[in-house]
Amino acid sequence: MELPDEYQKLVNRMMNTLRVVIDNAVCATSTVVRVNSARKRGMLLEAVQVLTDLDLTIQKGYISSDGRWFMDVFHVVDGRGRKLLDPALLSRIECSLSGEASSSSSAGDDGENNHDKSDGCGLAGLTALELTGTDRPGLLSEVFAVLRDLECNVVEAKVWTHNGRIASLIFVKDHHSGSPIADAHRVDGIEARLRNVLRGDHDVRGAKTTVASPMMTHSDRRLHQLMFADRDYGRVSSNEASLSSSSSKLSVSVQNWTERGYSVVNVQCRDRPKLLFDVVCTLTDMGYVVFHGTIGTDADRAYQEFYIRHMDGGPISSEAERQRVIQCLQAAIERRASEGMRLEISMPDRRGLLADVTRTFRENGLSVTRAEITTKAGEAKNEFCVTDTNGQLPDRRAINAVIERIGKDHIKFNEQRGPRPCQERPLPEAAGVVGVFSLGNLVMRNLYYLGLIRSCS
Repeated sequence: MELPDEYQKLVNRMMNTLRVVIDNAVCATSTVVRVNSARKRGMLLEAVQVLTDLDLTIQKGYISSDGRWFMDVFHVVDGRGRKLLDPALLSRIECSLSGEASSSSSAGDDGENNHDKSDGCGLAGLTALELTGTDRPGLLSEVFAVLRDLECNVVEAKVWTHNGRIASLIFVKDHHSGSPIADAHRVDGIEARLRNVLRGDHDVRGAKTTVASPMMTHSDRRLHQLMFADRDYGRVSSNEASLSSSSSKLSVSVQNWTERGYSVVNVQCRDRPKLLFDVVCTLTDMGYVVFHGTIGTDADRAYQEFYIRHMDGGPISSEAERQRVIQCLQAAIERRASEGMRLEISMPDRRGLLADVTRTFRENGLSVTRAEITTKAGEAKNEFCVTDTNGQLPDRRAINAVIERIGKDHIKFNEQRGPRPCQERPLPEAAGVVGVFSLGNLVMRNLYYLGLIRSCS
C-alpha cells in the first residue's frame, strides 16, 4: 500500500537532485561543466558563483530553462587559460555545485586580520559591519582609525566605490577577547561613530551603518545589493563617466521579443574575471528570471545575451523599467572595474595595520577606489586600487613615498587600466556579433550536450 508514496518520493528526489557532469573530452581547449535539475529560482546564480569563487574563467556558456527543468553548460579554464585536469579540483567543483561541500573555518592568531579568506563560511564568531555613504579622499583611513580606537580588530573587509558612493563589508572582533561584539550599547556606539565619519560635512544623501549577521549572503552579492539600495546607478560623476567610456566600451541594450514573451538583454564590454557573476547577480536581485542565455568572448571582448522575464512570467513592461535595467547592469559591470594603481601589501599582521597603511595613502594624496582585506596564516594580504584625488593614475613620486614608508619588501604594484582582460580562445559564433543569438541554435546545443543529437555545429 505504501509503494506509490515511496515511488513518488523517489521521483521527487531524483527530480530535485542537481546533477553535475564534468567533461574534458568534448572540447579541446576547455573543460565543459554541465548542471541540470528541476528549475529553482537562483540556481543559475549559484552555479556561476561556485565557479567564480574557485577562480575559474567561464569562456562561454549556454543557459536553457524550459518548463520545470533547467540546464546550464559552461566552458571553463583555470587562471592560466588551461583545461582543468586536477582530480581534486574537479571533485571540488562537483561537490560544490551539488551542495555536498562542507565549510571549514580557520583558526586565527591575535592580529588584526587573523582569518583565512572566505565568503560567508567560517565568518561565524565575527561582527559584520555594512557601510554606505558618500566617498571622499581619506575616508577609508578615517574608518579604520575609528575601528582601531574602538578596539575592533578588522579580520576581513571588502570595499567598492562607484559614482561617488562607497559600500563596504567589514568583519571585526573584540581586540581583547577575540569574540564577536555582542554588547548592544557598544554596538550602538560603533554604529554612531562610523555613521558620523561617513556623513562628514557634505553627505547630502545620508550615510548608513548596519551591524549584520556574518552568515549572510555572498559578500560580492551583498556589495552589489548595498550599492543598488544606495542608488549608485542614478548619478554619474565626470571622472566616472570618462573612465567608464574610455576603458570598457560598455554597451547594454534591452528589447522585448513580444511574440515569445521575453525581454532580451544584450551586454557587450571588455572581458574580465567575475563579469558573468556581476550581470547574473544583478538580474536575479532585480527580480528577473533568466530562461535562456548565451555567453561568449572574442579576443578581449565579452558578449552576453539573456532572455528574461519577471518572476510572474511577464517581460519588461515600460520604457522607464527598461532604462532602469540598463542603468543597473552598467553600474554592476563598472563597480568592479576601477582604474588606477593596484597595490598588493603582504606583511605580518598586527593591530592597527590597516589604519596605518591607509593613513600613508591619504598623506601622499592617494584615494582608495577598491580594497580587499584578508589574512592567511597570520600574514596580512591586502589589495588596494588607488588613484590620485582627481581619479587619475597616481604620481610615481607618491607611490615611491608609500613604498618607502611601508617597505619595498612588503608591497607590489602594477598599473590597472580598467578590468584586466582574460586571454581566451575566441568563440566563433560570437565574432562580430551585434544582434541577438539564435534561440533555436541554443536549444540545439543543449540537445547535443544531453547526448540526444551528434553535432552542435
